[in-house]
Amino acid sequence: MSALKVAIIRQRYNPYGGAERFVSRALAALGAADVSVSVLARDWEPRSGADFIRCDPFYLGRLWRDWSFARAACRALGERRFDLVQAHERIACCDIYRAGDGVHAQWLENRARASGAFARTLTRLNPYHAYTLAAERRLFQSARLRAVICNSRMVAGEIRRRFGLAEAKLHVIHNGVDLEHFHPRVKAEHRAAMRARLGIAGDATVFLFVGSGFERKGVPQLLEAFARLEDRSARLAIVGVDRSQRAMQARASRLGIAPRVVFAGGQEDVGPWYGLADCLVLPTLYDPFPNAALEAMACGLPLITSTSCGAAELVREGENGYVCDALDSAALADRMRIIRSQAADLGRRAREHALEFGLEAMVGRLLGLYRSLLRACRCG
Repeated sequence: MSALKVAIIRQRYNPYGGAERFVSRALAALGAADVSVSVLARDWEPRSGADFIRCDPFYLGRLWRDWSFARAACRALGERRFDLVQAHERIACCDIYRAGDGVHAQWLENRARASGAFARTLTRLNPYHAYTLAAERRLFQSARLRAVICNSRMVAGEIRRRFGLAEAKLHVIHNGVDLEHFHPRVKAEHRAAMRARLGIAGDATVFLFVGSGFERKGVPQLLEAFARLEDRSARLAIVGVDRSQRAMQARASRLGIAPRVVFAGGQEDVGPWYGLADCLVLPTLYDPFPNAALEAMACGLPLITSTSCGAAELVREGENGYVCDALDSAALADRMRIIRSQAADLGRRAREHALEFGLEAMVGRLLGLYRSLLRACRCG
């Protein structure tokens, strides 16, 4: 079979974004497997090795941003030939949709649990959410759509229940992790130096949060839970970029924990922070499957996450981590208390479980899906 020509649509490159890191890793592995990849985006990482097709029409505001990009991408696809088109945005002109951002309708439902009546009303009246919900419906009703890649069983179930897609169209392909880069050796390489730099005692328990989108990923609840801990030597490190950072810093001050919380901002290499920490905590209101969960587990960190996070599928309760409701800060604090004595054992088993999710396994499943779709097309 000749080299496959695959187009991947992702609006914008963010070096800290989970979806972008997935695409970057997949690009490298697919190139090695003799797959020719083109990326359609507003901008992209120039070192990715893929053919870059710029789709960057003028816009004002995020609704116009998404609408104009969708039109530009579909127009560009009409001028070229690809064997398969894989979208990472809610765009109907694709053969494969990777639901890396999950289901917007589900996110709004989960968000409403943590919002007041006024905030819920604003959400219902927000034209951006109306546009996104409509785009989501068009995508899943598209006659062209042949497969949906879901990065967790949670997302596959949400799509099946809400949009009635046939089981045969839903393919669960979990994110892959570089098991050599994300390795327990990061503790030996970085732990002492990072703690010395941040003024953290060697025997202090350090909880780590990694992610952008602080509201969606549960930073407010995490701060509340951390404030409940009696262990005043414990530290919390928050790695990620978010425009609400100042508000979260003010919240930490009100809770009396600001001196023990580090807001580190975005980090292109999160490895040293995994080396610093004893546990990753992601109490997300909604997250389809955060790369950080697999990365941390591969580095030998146990995971505490929520029932509304796809990575909860990785957790074997009490063996490699814990799961609780995203809004139950008391339950979250209880699980954080347990970690101090169990972190080493849970972390070792977390690494063992992460070995099942190497990049090679992910790419093998992707290629298998691509080739099965091409065979079906040629037979038809």
